[in-house]
Amino acid sequence: MRRFSLCLGLFATTLLLLTGVTPGFAQATRTWVSGVGDDVNPCSRTAPCKTFAGAIAKTLAGGEIDALDPGGFGAVTITKAITIDGGGGQIASVLVSGTNGIVISAGANDTVTLRNLQFNGLGSGINGIRFLSGASLIVERCRIFGFTAAAIDIAPSAGGRMFITNSTVTNNVNGIFVDGSSGGASAIIKVSVTDTKAANNSGNGIAASSPAGHSPIEMVINHADAVNNNGIGVQATGTSGILIGNSNVVGNGTGVSQTSGGSISSYKNNNINANGADGTPLGQTNLN
Repeated sequence: MRRFSLCLGLFATTLLLLTGVTPGFAQATRTWVSGVGDDVNPCSRTAPCKTFAGAIAKTLAGGEIDALDPGGFGAVTITKAITIDGGGGQIASVLVSGTNGIVISAGANDTVTLRNLQFNGLGSGINGIRFLSGASLIVERCRIFGFTAAAIDIAPSAGGRMFITNSTVTNNVNGIFVDGSSGGASAIIKVSVTDTKAANNSGNGIAASSPAGHSPIEMVINHADAVNNNGIGVQATGTSGILIGNSNVVGNGTGVSQTSGGSISSYKNNNINANGADGTPLGQTNLN
């Protein structure tokens, strides 16, 4: 009986090798990527994967992907709640050409966090981050440059919340663009931009636009810079309203612009100066 079992085991192993089929890895709550990893690995700390796309398939919903060391970890589409953290003090990069960097098409109750990442579009990438669906997206300590549409494109069809903090979007066509045209009038898009710089973009720095009958946009900009953009520093168009405070809007083609019913209101102090045309917020808003 032992000889029969041994022969059966050897036969099964040989069959797996011949067919190229390997046992699947169970999903983990935390996985790892490395510049010297391999996507055939289980994405553990001692056997990390090579790309975010390879790691996400082996990470449970609500889990986290962490970078062990510097590297370029590739584009990925996110369809579930997850955190991707590049780690502090190193370059965990998404390097793409002719495509989007990270696309979020998550579920209605899913929160996605992108932290400590660098996005390089090489001058031909489309969007660095594109948010299409999910309950909320959190972008923390990210640097995004070289994209031909926007560093961050926010266009959810069912509304959602977006939090951008301690990040830099430079040398793109547009910096942060919120587009409400994909959603209905009840699908509100809420965006917070804090301690973030939108600079040296060939188009607009921070802009929100939604036509009548589509997603209203509510944006708060606090302790942020929209500087040296060729287009408009801060723009609100259609059913979009922006509150801006403690921020610098300097050296742009136009400072602030409100068109087609869009509104920009000031709270606390702002420096809107040295633009081709400064523009002025509609009025002062006091927040409780």
